[in-house]
Amino acid sequence: MKDVEFLAVDGVPIDEELQDAGTVGPELAYLARSYRHSPRALVFRNPSSDWRLFVVLLPLASRLSLMTNPIFAQLTRAWGLNVRFVGVDRDQLVYDFRALLSDRTLKLLVDLLARSEGADETLDLLFDSLADEMLTVLDRRRGDWGRHLDREHRLEPCAPASLFDRAGRCPDFLAQLRAALRDEIIDVGFYGRALRSIDLREDAIDARIAAIVESSLDPVTVAKLARSGAGKHLGCYNWLRLDPRHAAPRAHVLARLPAFATFFAETLVPLDAWATPRDGDEDDDDAGFDAEALDTQADATRRRAQRRRAPTFDLRPLAARQDSAHSLRWGGVLKRAIDAGQDRAVIEAIAQRFAVDDNVVRRVWRDKPAALGQPPTWQLAQILRRLGERSERDWPADAAAWESLIASAVPIEAA
Repeated sequence: MKDVEFLAVDGVPIDEELQDAGTVGPELAYLARSYRHSPRALVFRNPSSDWRLFVVLLPLASRLSLMTNPIFAQLTRAWGLNVRFVGVDRDQLVYDFRALLSDRTLKLLVDLLARSEGADETLDLLFDSLADEMLTVLDRRRGDWGRHLDREHRLEPCAPASLFDRAGRCPDFLAQLRAALRDEIIDVGFYGRALRSIDLREDAIDARIAAIVESSLDPVTVAKLARSGAGKHLGCYNWLRLDPRHAAPRAHVLARLPAFATFFAETLVPLDAWATPRDGDEDDDDAGFDAEALDTQADATRRRAQRRRAPTFDLRPLAARQDSAHSLRWGGVLKRAIDAGQDRAVIEAIAQRFAVDDNVVRRVWRDKPAALGQPPTWQLAQILRRLGERSERDWPADAAAWESLIASAVPIEAA
């Protein structure tokens, strides 16, 4: 039996009322019982020599009785869209493997949840089967791990792009609560107490899962990330961790441009992942390649060959134009400038990447406006262009002005 732990929300006094069918109705009582007892996460510690941690974040399986029937396989797939599969490897890099969750893996998860409600003697076997299935899938895709490095999630609950998606966690339960209030089965006071209990329990379980994931990460890299002011951004953590020799200059640039955290993660993590050979990779054509040299046609050809990967349906890189020749070229220039510790070259490369004047990036570097936040790459490009159209005196002076600018920074195609 592998070292596996079930994590569920804590019980609170209002649970007894929520699970009383005579008080709230049978539908809400059933959902409240499922919410209280369903596992929120499965934690696999040291599942193999390659992996330090697996964490599977589970939404509420409110239709479990239907999902166990093969006829409702589509229902299981829809439920699986909100499952998160996070892995931390022996090099303490963080991966998001939700794209590799197969129908068989989801079926094992459903079987495990169905049997976890009682004392079933096959539960241990299901745990082992689930872990073996995940390890088998990852071993078959060993050369493709770099594509699944986490670049977007954050460990802070309720933050944008948080690893903990509350909106998709228990939509049926919340919808039934609202329906009970609308039908006057419960009153406003009871509804408010129920929501407060949910918020408190969600905060507690999210903090517990975040602590488990953070304990598996490299403490030195986590400390550098904390000092940079970028928050617990897993994409930036991976960026610092992928090349420890250059972690200091990368953390310096991140501290000067915390608003560019998502851009750095989305743009530079893939460049490092393609250039870093993994155990079992046969392609070693870039051995001896001078990262400080200027791009040549041969270097570009090798990079394009390394970039070949299975097509995906992720529209975010398309919206940010990350795979255009212009973006790839200046992304490579930016990577070399950051690792060389050349601040002026960094500013110039970012300005060229976003097609704005150097002074726009230089002022953001100098002022570090907190109200700018950490927008996604596609929106950051629009924000910088809007700033470039203004004189320095017309730049936003307070948080409200920054919010107005950010809200107006929408691509023409999406307007």
